[in-house]
Amino acid sequence: AKFTKFKMKTAHMLLLLLLWSVNPINAFVGQGRNALRARLPMARMSSQGRSLIQMMAANVPYKVNVESLLKNNRARIDSLAQVSPDVPELTLLRFALAFPNRDEAASALSEALAWRQGEGRSIVDAATEAVAKAVAGGGWDNEVVRLAAPHASTINQYISPKNILTLATAEGDLVYVIRASLIKDKELMSKVTVQQMANFFAYVKEVHSIVADARSERTGRLCSVIFANDITGVRAIPDPKFSEALTSSSKQYEKLYPSLAGPTMIVNLPFVLQAFVGLIKPLFPKTVQDRLKFRSAPFLAGLKELTPLTTSDKTRDSFLAEVKRIESM
Repeated sequence: AKFTKFKMKTAHMLLLLLLWSVNPINAFVGQGRNALRARLPMARMSSQGRSLIQMMAANVPYKVNVESLLKNNRARIDSLAQVSPDVPELTLLRFALAFPNRDEAASALSEALAWRQGEGRSIVDAATEAVAKAVAGGGWDNEVVRLAAPHASTINQYISPKNILTLATAEGDLVYVIRASLIKDKELMSKVTVQQMANFFAYVKEVHSIVADARSERTGRLCSVIFANDITGVRAIPDPKFSEALTSSSKQYEKLYPSLAGPTMIVNLPFVLQAFVGLIKPLFPKTVQDRLKFRSAPFLAGLKELTPLTTSDKTRDSFLAEVKRIESM
């Protein structure tokens, strides 16, 4: 009975970690040689459990030429343009790719527009202004973006490049890296509300979206966010309030930022959890399973914290090479 209880608790922990892993949350683009150096894109437009899992099931093209995607989806893109004439074509493409039919895509687009012009307007405006300032000097000033985040004075004490950051590959994709064991989530959630945390997450998604679209325009390929969730040192499930904020934020993700998520790498899983992967993975749709990669990342595991990924070209290049190796497996 005790062993069965242990198995259930362990499986529950892994499921929560997976739900955390397959949804982007709160990372910024790291500083350094691979930071964004493209101009901003032209004018951008001014539900836990199975329901959440199902929203992550869209089989979105990865590393595909934007021009060919536009050509192959022209009819649906033109139809979605009728929802609003001010939506950039690349945004229309992402919505067209993420939903099975025009009606669902149009409904999601309308919902996204309503959020951007209403409840989320201050978040969108703050992210747009912050990214503009961050790239003004020709590189990327990450501190500008961090300081402009909602409730930054409190949250930035717990979320920093030590535990969460984003890098950019030479091909144009973003690599979101998180080491959950270094986040004092219980202490953090004693200082902010679930809604405040969710707003912070939404701001970061908006930053990611702006950057990914700019890089897509520059490179000519649809750029995505690759997730690398480093489980090194994890001994417990996330704080309940932190998980609630993650879930709230994740429920918005595919409707507000469709076709943005790329492969998800769950790396350095402790041995006690590895045995449960076969039990948990089938709970996800096939398209999500295809995106999940459980692998060892020894180079990343060897870092005491993530900061060197933004301060050392050699360290960053070695990690990005490790990511590329895992991608190809």
